[in-house]
Amino acid sequence: MIDNHRHWHVKLPFALLGYLTTIKTSTGATPYFLVYGNEAVIPAEVEIPSLRIIQEAELSDAKWIQVRVENLALIDGRRINAICHGQHYQNRMAIAFNKKVRPRHFSPGQLVLKQIFPNQDEAKGKFSPNWQGSYIVSRVLTGRALILVEMDKEVWPKPINSDVVKRYYI
Repeated sequence: MIDNHRHWHVKLPFALLGYLTTIKTSTGATPYFLVYGNEAVIPAEVEIPSLRIIQEAELSDAKWIQVRVENLALIDGRRINAICHGQHYQNRMAIAFNKKVRPRHFSPGQLVLKQIFPNQDEAKGKFSPNWQGSYIVSRVLTGRALILVEMDKEVWPKPINSDVVKRYYI
């Protein structure tokens, strides 16, 4: 192959073939099969036929058409299986992620600090503080949103997500 980074377009078809013919963990099937209904014939199988290619070559036209129609009838079932497999995979990933999440619970009257985001006016460079405040939690809304009040009793106009707030201990 070519080791020059300028000739990436020569390697692209090989990378695409590898991607389309690899079984994905999330679906349990190859993307090629989910689109076309049968597995791809890789170039090596054209030169050195595999058992699958030999069986298809020895079929008569009518028998090949019948086998193809049966495969197309089964593709919807395989696609549904891929969807179920993908949902199961997402549930497993969510469980694995949520094991490490520590939920933050706030109650009215607690002191908190609010995170300063890089696009805010308060962000003045890499040596500036990352938190501003202190604020008082006025109300806790559904979905872990908070209504904050500044120390001079001025209420913030918008609710803020509890993910960007941390407890402040005096």
